[in-house]
Amino acid sequence: MKLVAEPITEAAFAPFGQILTLPGEPGRVDYSAFAENRRPGKAEVCFRTSLTAPTSLPLKTTVMERHAFSSQAFLPVDVARYVVMVAPDGAEGGPDLAGARLFLVDGGTGINYRAGVWHHPMTVLDRDAIFATVMFNDGGDRDEDWTDLPVEVELSL
Repeated sequence: MKLVAEPITEAAFAPFGQILTLPGEPGRVDYSAFAENRRPGKAEVCFRTSLTAPTSLPLKTTVMERHAFSSQAFLPVDVARYVVMVAPDGAEGGPDLAGARLFLVDGGTGINYRAGVWHHPMTVLDRDAIFATVMFNDGGDRDEDWTDLPVEVELSL
């Protein structure tokens, strides 16, 4: 299976989450309404930064992950470009690859995955990238679900 990156738009990404644009003028942009914690009990806010090395495309992958009970936001701190692979839930509970999409995102745009959205680990292009990430964790085994895909998926531009 092959996915070709398309430019990210709010409409195309809406089934999977929200686009987080950085302020273009003085002031604040509040994205608190997008933060989801679906656990019935308490979960702690996990706020961290990460450095991710660049990857060359095409890239072949056989894994995806999700956070069943939490949204996950990625805000660019020092980023060139990156791609995000997403998929809806399938009938068997894993990702539905028939609905998978690959989006190309510029370094001035962040993304927020809705709780439960299947996604590929962060894939940055061009150079090292630093993101700030916000999500909720309770320390349980469902903070992060991983799955092996039934077929190899090639990600390309």
